[in-house]
Amino acid sequence: MHILVVNDDGPPSPHSSPYVHSLVRELQDYGHTVSVCLPHTQRSWIGKAHMIGQTVKPLYYRPPPPSAPAAGLTHEDERQDSHGTTHTRPSTRPGTEEWILVDGTPASCVQIGLYHFFQDKGPVDLVVSGPNYGRNSTAVFALSSGTLGGALEAAVCKRKAIALSYAFFTKNHDTGIIRKASRQSVRVIEALWKQWPEDGSVDLYSVNVPLLEGLEEGKVLYTNMLQNYWGAGSCFTEVDGSVDGEAEDEERIREGEKKPEQEGENNVEGGGEKKGLHVHKHFKWSPRFTDVYKSVEEAPAGNDGWAVKEGHTSITPLKANFFQAASHLHGNELQLDTPASSSSSSTITAQKLAIRTASPSSKNPIYALVDYDDAYVQPLILSALSSILPSGSLTFLSPPESWTSRTSPEISLASLLPSPSARVLQISPYESIDFDYALSHPSSCLVNSYMIRKALIRKHFLSATVDSWISKHPNSVLKTHVKRAEHFEVDFAEFLDDALVEAWDLHASMDRNSQLSEGEEKEWWILKPSMSDRGQGIRLFSSMEELQEIFDGWDEGRDTDDEDEEEDGGDGIMASHLRHFVAQPYISPPLLLEEMGNRKFHVRVYAVAVGSMQVYVYRDMLALFASKPYQAPGMEDEGEDLEGHLTNTCLQSSPDYDEVVHRFWDLPGLGEKQKGGIFKQICEVTGEVFEAAAREMMVHFQPLEGGFEAFGIDFLVSEEEKEGEGGKEERVWLLEVNAFPDFKQTGKLTGVVGGFWEGVVKVAVEGFVNGEDNKKKEMEVGGEVGGMKLVRRVDLGRRFG
Repeated sequence: MHILVVNDDGPPSPHSSPYVHSLVRELQDYGHTVSVCLPHTQRSWIGKAHMIGQTVKPLYYRPPPPSAPAAGLTHEDERQDSHGTTHTRPSTRPGTEEWILVDGTPASCVQIGLYHFFQDKGPVDLVVSGPNYGRNSTAVFALSSGTLGGALEAAVCKRKAIALSYAFFTKNHDTGIIRKASRQSVRVIEALWKQWPEDGSVDLYSVNVPLLEGLEEGKVLYTNMLQNYWGAGSCFTEVDGSVDGEAEDEERIREGEKKPEQEGENNVEGGGEKKGLHVHKHFKWSPRFTDVYKSVEEAPAGNDGWAVKEGHTSITPLKANFFQAASHLHGNELQLDTPASSSSSSTITAQKLAIRTASPSSKNPIYALVDYDDAYVQPLILSALSSILPSGSLTFLSPPESWTSRTSPEISLASLLPSPSARVLQISPYESIDFDYALSHPSSCLVNSYMIRKALIRKHFLSATVDSWISKHPNSVLKTHVKRAEHFEVDFAEFLDDALVEAWDLHASMDRNSQLSEGEEKEWWILKPSMSDRGQGIRLFSSMEELQEIFDGWDEGRDTDDEDEEEDGGDGIMASHLRHFVAQPYISPPLLLEEMGNRKFHVRVYAVAVGSMQVYVYRDMLALFASKPYQAPGMEDEGEDLEGHLTNTCLQSSPDYDEVVHRFWDLPGLGEKQKGGIFKQICEVTGEVFEAAAREMMVHFQPLEGGFEAFGIDFLVSEEEKEGEGGKEERVWLLEVNAFPDFKQTGKLTGVVGGFWEGVVKVAVEGFVNGEDNKKKEMEVGGEVGGMKLVRRVDLGRRFG
């Protein structure tokens, strides 16, 4: 591609611009067409400025030949041609490599490079600003950086841009390390170019490469930009003496000569003492870089300053409007192409961002152990915490080695905290949550899960919960929005008949089907293993014979002599799952949208239960589509093709997330009134089913005072005839409730998950951090904060701990 290189350090120089020629050569070696337009002298700390009223004049720089070392990396007393030459007129010799130097700013270089030179090479595809002589991590540096200023100028010219900075830890430049940095930079540039979001969410990237021996072995992490500030005091120091290099006449002209009568204007009446006159001083720019380094040390992990300090390359996605972009990427590792020169066949894979132990930043710190063990979700949680909570409010803990090495799933909070009175937030997988500590410290510990909640998340328990609730509340919304299920236990296929003795509704349906004439529409049922997830093990059937065949097939896939319960049952599910089952009438007809190819879909809703308990539904929902157009069960020519019936992306062989995952509110073919009606039903059913579990299944669902939990709830929308009115209406049906939902089903719509976790922090974590009691929040049911709609408040009259 055609790359325009600009910088703020000027032409190659060992004192002020040692890196630019090395990068240009590396880009050329990778086969890119490179054009260069630089300031003719140092222009650091100038941001995106232009010099108004100035006539910008070019010079022409010819870099040293390929046989010489890269310019800027050698000392002045070495060969003259190792530094290149500068000329007032352009070369007339074809093929001469020539850069443009202008007496302007980095932003001016972008304008002049894009529109006034290099047109013979074709349009510029990418602008690279840098490499800067020093890091440009954290807001204090970035907001004044001429390197970022050049990239910002390119971005507002609607060009993709990368601001590149080399963070040095010693000014004794090792040419080998610089070559590695240039090679690493080109790989990062190419990877970012290939993976550039097409949705306009990113205008430019700020990249910081640490000049360390092992820089190529370090991670390449997407990060947020640390919001930091100068400490108290000025960044200028006072100096004595006259203005260097300026004649006193010019100094007087700039200040203005005072007439004799003016000199006494400020005198005190009746005396010679002066009042209100300034003391003549000079000032020298002396920024206190220790303020920046201290802010990095005190901040939690995950920001650009931290990444550079830890020896990683940081990538900060930005918009050209002072907003950070693509926060869902923060904490992920950029996947680079394997270097052609590498003898290793391994590839770089995304890794989970590690959390370092931070020093307490207050007298009463809140410690946080955030290790979700999911590279997709972890950075979104960290981003939500950092964007919602006050800076420095959390002191992050590192998980114990037994957890990081996966030798033990358990974590003891008491062993990580300095005292039993310390306040702590734990966000971790279920098996690593220290529930004993949470139960014994209800006011000082907050965890991200309830200990007991299978009344909702196990399908046969959910069925029993709904049945019990409806029997006592016959007018409950659950009666018309949950299909009654038959739940039963089967150890082996030969015992299926015995297991179904009391499945009266199922038997009655199968009997009706057996009496239908050919061509008449059957009533279909859907079978689900109760303890499986990700849509595994689901089958359709319309007769007892078909149901028996399903179980016979599973039995054949099991080795009955093997005592290992975790053996695969041959269907992607474990043998231990093949005991509890539910069978429900198949919901037909589902709502189909012609604009979406008449494919079946379900609505994935994210909800959070807080304390004991408030239930919130997140407004931004997903629609997950089947990969094939819908055909009613039994209409397929050869067997039942489940891909037209099952909308779970985990079951699709290679889901195209652009095709199968959409924002619910963006769906074409549904009016806003229809969407609003569906959302209203979802809120009513969600609140009701959580209350049913809490009140009817107290043994199997126990809200935790010092806990909260995120759930993924699936609903199917059917289209039914309006009773007595004609026309059709939408009805939602509760399918299942999932704890620790698979957020990766969101696909590329990570903003939905990121927004959900920001809402979770607002309703579940912020009050704990601020010392507020969630029970005392008086938001009315139906109120909304951060996209979270409060759908039910349940006071069970019992407290835990």
